[in-house]
Amino acid sequence: MGKTLRTLLTGACGAALALAGPAATTSAQTAGPDRHMAWEVKNTGSDARFRGLAAVSRATAWAAGTKGTVLLTRDGGTTWSDVSPPGARGLEFRDVEAFDARNAVVLAIGEGDASRILRTEDGGTTWTEAFRNPDPKGFYDCVTFFDRRHGIALGDPVDGRFRLLETHDGGRAWRPLPTAGLPAALSGEAAFAASGQCVVSSGPRDAWIATGGAAVSRVLHSTDRGRTWTATEAPLPAGDPARGVFGLAFRDRAHGLAVGGDYRAGQPSPRAAAATGDGGRAWRTAALPPAAYRSGVAWLPHTRATALAVGPTGSELTTDGGRTWRTFDTGSYDTVDCAPAAAPGAGCWAAGEKGRIARLAPRRA
Repeated sequence: MGKTLRTLLTGACGAALALAGPAATTSAQTAGPDRHMAWEVKNTGSDARFRGLAAVSRATAWAAGTKGTVLLTRDGGTTWSDVSPPGARGLEFRDVEAFDARNAVVLAIGEGDASRILRTEDGGTTWTEAFRNPDPKGFYDCVTFFDRRHGIALGDPVDGRFRLLETHDGGRAWRPLPTAGLPAALSGEAAFAASGQCVVSSGPRDAWIATGGAAVSRVLHSTDRGRTWTATEAPLPAGDPARGVFGLAFRDRAHGLAVGGDYRAGQPSPRAAAATGDGGRAWRTAALPPAAYRSGVAWLPHTRATALAVGPTGSELTTDGGRTWRTFDTGSYDTVDCAPAAAPGAGCWAAGEKGRIARLAPRRA
């Protein structure tokens, strides 16, 4: 995504909460709010905007955001430790991937050497810089891990191809992946560093890339940890630099969800979500989509058809695998993440502007 558009994205998503009107509303709101779920907002003591989020369990979560801020909670959000890397205040963190309460990787975005990857092995007490982008034309957006050792990081196209890095040691070292296996980027195509979900994975080898900004929105799929990719058109808004697929989530290698739209305040996003049951070879638009542009999506653990979508004007819940979505909250969030099903006390978290972080809880009668 170009420098101008990235600058706009930083401010426009926050403005959408106040400015979105009838044009940004679809049938999800007219169906009435879902009253079975609620976000419990936690006091973080921060005013940073958090687009990076990693849910380790119901008790433990990491958040990464503006002004080089990284927060960690180990008690369900009652208290938060500021574990920001020293000297990182000038960095813009947009993604965090955590293995537990001690081991995490954060990604900073920006042109040239502003794109960096840092790693901690002691809960943020110390950090090591694992990668600094050497190409002044490069711009990295998101990172994902297949397991505790293997992961990839995604960068916007340079010379017509998306950039990819790989790690085989848990993020301690990164090296470029060959670009020959990637389809050529479309004119204007890029990834959105809006929620840490522009590249995601499921299982030991499958990964997906979300794109926008071109004449069509696409989802790219790899079955070999990023060596080769196939591209499929996604039925989300396109044809403008502000439109596309902003977030992906896969509960296994077949069943996935895509969310996005047009992030500009007051602009309609009538097809803000789609779902696939074949690994992304084909996508179907939601019959009852989210109410507006959404930037983050996550499957609830221990379920086969329940997921959450969030954006600057609200949150929705689906219980039928993405066919229909119902609003349950109107607060502003940029990203959402649920702990793995195997995690003790698995839980879901959301994060966004002005230090806002919340944990999902059943709504009390």
